[in-house]
Amino acid sequence: MTMAASTPQTKTEDDLTSEVLRRFDAASDPRLRQIMHSLVKHLHAFVRDVELTEGEWMAGIEFLTAVGQKCAANRQEFILLSDTLGVSILVDLINHRKPVGVSETTLIGPFFRDGAPELPAGGNMSEADPTGQPTLISGRVTSTDGAPIANALLDVWQSSSEGLYDSQMGPGDELHMRAKYRTDADGRYLVRTTRPKHYPVPVDGPVGRMLDVTGRHPWRPAHVHFVVSAPGHETLVTHIFDRNSKYLDSDTVFAVKDSLITDFAEQTTPDETAKKLGVPTPYAKVHYDFVLQKA
Repeated sequence: MTMAASTPQTKTEDDLTSEVLRRFDAASDPRLRQIMHSLVKHLHAFVRDVELTEGEWMAGIEFLTAVGQKCAANRQEFILLSDTLGVSILVDLINHRKPVGVSETTLIGPFFRDGAPELPAGGNMSEADPTGQPTLISGRVTSTDGAPIANALLDVWQSSSEGLYDSQMGPGDELHMRAKYRTDADGRYLVRTTRPKHYPVPVDGPVGRMLDVTGRHPWRPAHVHFVVSAPGHETLVTHIFDRNSKYLDSDTVFAVKDSLITDFAEQTTPDETAKKLGVPTPYAKVHYDFVLQKA
């Protein structure tokens, strides 16, 4: 005896979407069920909206496959895809709705790497960039009530003055242009580096090809990355941007926020800190304070 199918096998487009949604009804985690339902609804709506052809869908699958194949220990092409589609910064904005006065977040980017060495205040993290303009970045880390946060940890990294991160400089696992610093009892920190330069995101992979065929540029404005953490406070992932950099108004990953733009002021006469550290002139001097929200 043949059992009749419980679901019609000839479906309209809407019948199909409803059936796919029902298949996820049994998910025990309500949040997972909500996410999968929304994903299916929006994905199916996208296919209907553009009336996607079979060839276009296969091209999309091949593109995503190539994105995964390009990922490596020091290269995350899916993060780059998320960044260039504005998804990463949208997730950031939704998840970090901070009160006024708290330092703003932005993207961690595809080049973060664990294991940066911890240096003393003013220790030079840019020895691999001897021709770059010396730069001193200083300021305080405080709580929202203005109290200094002692022993806060600042994990700092950036591209060289040639616009390259260490993982782009050649094979190997050596870390360059990265360091960790601690604040003193007054919450003060001091970073010695070189002035960053605007640079293109990697264009040798599928994301680069996507930018090219859609008429978009790959450039990011000059910036320095910070992850600032302290017990009892929310960890801050952010950049500071050079006010004189190109591409502040067209960052290819949409990560610039006005509060993160600051002056990299060129100095021709050394101050006491520069003299003590033996920093040659001209050098750039940056002051930026970080305010952390209590956990």
